[in-house]
Amino acid sequence: MNETVITWLVFIIAFGGMIIIHELGHFIAARIVKVEVEEFGIGLPTPGAITLFTWQGTRFTLNWLPLGGFVRPKGENDPNVEGGLAAATPWKRLFVLAAGPLMNLATAVVIIGVIIGQMGGVINAPAVDSNSGQILITEVVPNSPAEEAGLLMGDVLVSANGQPLVDTAALDAVVRGNADLPTVFVVERAGEQFELTITPRMNEQAGRPMIGVGFCTGCEYQAITTLPEIAEFSVRFTGSQIYALVTLPVRLIQGTIPAEQGRLIGMKGIFDIMEQSVTNDVEAVRTNTTSPASSGNPFNQPVQTLFILASLSISLGIFNLFPFPALDGGRIIFLLPELIFRRRVPHQFENLVHGLGMTLLLAVMIYVNVRDFIDPVTANFP
Repeated sequence: MNETVITWLVFIIAFGGMIIIHELGHFIAARIVKVEVEEFGIGLPTPGAITLFTWQGTRFTLNWLPLGGFVRPKGENDPNVEGGLAAATPWKRLFVLAAGPLMNLATAVVIIGVIIGQMGGVINAPAVDSNSGQILITEVVPNSPAEEAGLLMGDVLVSANGQPLVDTAALDAVVRGNADLPTVFVVERAGEQFELTITPRMNEQAGRPMIGVGFCTGCEYQAITTLPEIAEFSVRFTGSQIYALVTLPVRLIQGTIPAEQGRLIGMKGIFDIMEQSVTNDVEAVRTNTTSPASSGNPFNQPVQTLFILASLSISLGIFNLFPFPALDGGRIIFLLPELIFRRRVPHQFENLVHGLGMTLLLAVMIYVNVRDFIDPVTANFP
């Protein structure tokens, strides 16, 4: 099957599935606290939706725009509607609002667990962000200079043209300074060192020479074999991703990471990244099929698309907890006065604020998606 077709199928199923999982969290929580749900929709709300079936008073519908889904609780914004969400106690409303994002985070934990199981272990990164230490190759781009030279995932770059590669800056300097020039790299693989000649090639889109690798500095591979270990590392890794996402604005302000890494991306940007991950995974499957030696390499497993899905699931969960009007986190903020002071914010005012917030969010989404076409996202492969 054509890789573009595969990418589209994965994109539609994955992106829509993540949102449906999010809404399923809201739905299950609402049912638990006896809040009636009028509709559970697959796809974005559109006129002429098809009713698939009705279960315990909830219509399950199929809408014409296939991406995403929604849940329509009874009396969502009107506390005068008996049995509705707005009429429920603040703790019940908090539970329903938080359940969607938490379902996304739980899904990410499961996906990361699958990745760890597939790889048979994890890459242990430094306890703090570091650009120093051994350069462990975690990805080799298909048809890149690195692949053509025979570099494999799991290799460690030791030196280049006699210069020790002790940090990211040293590797970047070598690559930038040797565009279109054969460069001798000393590589360590399975405890043995040997030489590979790689010719950095100018990437017009990125505006700089590249050899086509992804890497981790100061990292080591750790084998994991038991389910408790997989669960532990999956939760820990998901937690570290959440921390990195939450602290991203602070690090951007401090200038400790490039501004491009904090860029918001839309559906096209996600599709572009996913297209590359699908291509790499297809190549990994092809390599493992034709080369028995490669099939045992934990770094050459087709898990990149799964990792993208886990990252998107974490991003969706955390984004919805952001305290902005119209988001789950914004609605939770309006619960705080009622939880703390037993005084409820007038629902007319709350609905107005959420309506304005949704308008602003739609404007930002339009801007972000348009920018994806004008200034496409590029993956950072040196």
